[in-house]
Amino acid sequence: MSGPAPEAPGRRLGRFSLQARIGKGGMCEVYRAVVREGPDAGRTLAIKRLSPEMAKNPQAIDRFLLEADVSSLLRHPNIIEVVEAGEAGGSYFIAMEYVDGRDLGAILERCRAKGILLPPDFSVYLVACLLDALDFAHDAVAPTGDPLGIVHCDVSPGNVFISRLGEIKLGDFGIARVRAVEQAAEVGVWGKPYYLPPEAFDDAPPTPAFDLWAAAVMLYELLTNRRPFTGSSIDEVAAAVRRAAPVPPAELRPGLAPELSEVVMNGLSRDPDRRYATAGWFKAALGPFWDDRIGNQMAIAAVVRGLFGT
Repeated sequence: MSGPAPEAPGRRLGRFSLQARIGKGGMCEVYRAVVREGPDAGRTLAIKRLSPEMAKNPQAIDRFLLEADVSSLLRHPNIIEVVEAGEAGGSYFIAMEYVDGRDLGAILERCRAKGILLPPDFSVYLVACLLDALDFAHDAVAPTGDPLGIVHCDVSPGNVFISRLGEIKLGDFGIARVRAVEQAAEVGVWGKPYYLPPEAFDDAPPTPAFDLWAAAVMLYELLTNRRPFTGSSIDEVAAAVRRAAPVPPAELRPGLAPELSEVVMNGLSRDPDRRYATAGWFKAALGPFWDDRIGNQMAIAAVVRGLFGT
């Protein structure tokens, strides 16, 4: 994670010392922090704090606490770990694993600026790790053994992080849908429009298919440095997604295996029944196009260092 300059170094929040603000959204701020007390004293974490304005909104508090509850149940090497959540001094917070690296959005932006196409094996490996995380989340169960029915709803480059060691982590379950704890399925457009499937724009309730479509969009983007669907407004993006007829990646990238291009296009089919039914199925379809001598954690770390010089 990277972001703005330090803000109020050493400011305390419960047992944490906030070192620098590293992100800010509509509802929350994220800080790099150090644990000052307890068995993990000295550990660097990321603290996501509900903004003072949102802390006055009961619905925002409920949604924030739901994110904490959901995330704390998801222990997987490709999902950012939640360490603790609670309230201190009137501030609601989630303390989570700090990923020292870059988000995928910044990596794609740098690739476009430099005119660099990432190796296909890199792209496939990265999406395979993302699909592992989604497979785990979609199949997650409560301590009682009951299915949770989690849908992330905001799978996008800005929520996928790559550490300096090449670890790949999915984060931000802030708008995730959890059927097991919600009274009724909520409808509407969720997440970022470039990464939503056609049915999302018709107010369909979120399903795992939302997340798998987003994974296919990200794979397209990784392979071509282009988004498959564009527009200057949500309506224009929605129209493009509803047509769902992007140029196949193999036509934009000479030498790309046509079969890999077909896997991507299957994931972007207008017809949900023609897409991959589960994250595991999608990952299996990618298997033949990934050489682990090229697409692996060490190679990804080296590529990111080359892009950013650190």
